[in-house]
Amino acid sequence: MQAYFSKGRKIMSIKGSVHSIESFGSVDGPGVRFVIFLNGCQMRCKYCHNVDTWQMQEANMTSDELLKKALRYRSYWKQGGGITVSGGEPLLQIDFVLELFEKAKAKGVHTVLDTSGNPFTIEQPFFDKLQKLLAVTDLILLDIKHIDALAHKELTGQDNANILAFARYLSEIQKPVWIRHVLVPGINDDEAQLKRLSVFIKELSNVERVEVLPYHSLGEFKWEKLGIPYTLKGIQAPSKESVEKAKEILCCAKYQGFRS
Repeated sequence: MQAYFSKGRKIMSIKGSVHSIESFGSVDGPGVRFVIFLNGCQMRCKYCHNVDTWQMQEANMTSDELLKKALRYRSYWKQGGGITVSGGEPLLQIDFVLELFEKAKAKGVHTVLDTSGNPFTIEQPFFDKLQKLLAVTDLILLDIKHIDALAHKELTGQDNANILAFARYLSEIQKPVWIRHVLVPGINDDEAQLKRLSVFIKELSNVERVEVLPYHSLGEFKWEKLGIPYTLKGIQAPSKESVEKAKEILCCAKYQGFRS
């Protein structure tokens, strides 16, 4: 943590490990977003296009420094815009995100957390921190990679039990959520599995939007640069027809705020 002084009081400001910033994001929440990508992730998704964020790096920016940068773009946010924290997995830096969002909300900024939900647990002290974070979070973007536990582990290296538990908890507390599903041909586009995912989503009462995101290999060069084998080499993006079919199965059009 970094110390600074305000009216004679010593205040500690948490430093976070920030990978990169996108000043004018348009796909990570409503409106124009200042998107912050943090380092560190326990998932090893085979299609990850941010593979360069997997490893936790040295902390390099305080919440105050980051918020100051973000507020420079406030005039572009208009109605609905704001700050989105993504990754990597932002919940691995929960103390930093909590401090940032508390300060952002004090400025009246709309906050979005883009997460896989993988770190979720009801164990302390994480759960107490999570409750505080959700109190200053306006919207959750929750990626559900695969509804089947075994297939999820094959795809990401991690089980999905705590991710689904996180989705249920968010429903219990009525925290607004957008569900996102990256559609990968031959891996998670099976009609039976999509129907299972649809049933699960329908059990939740807080879902505002369901998005089907077509797989792409634009991040493959990052894997090559890092010397990590890209096991999905050769897999093509899903066809427009298969994307539309997935949207139909997941009943995307029925959710408030849906956009094609």
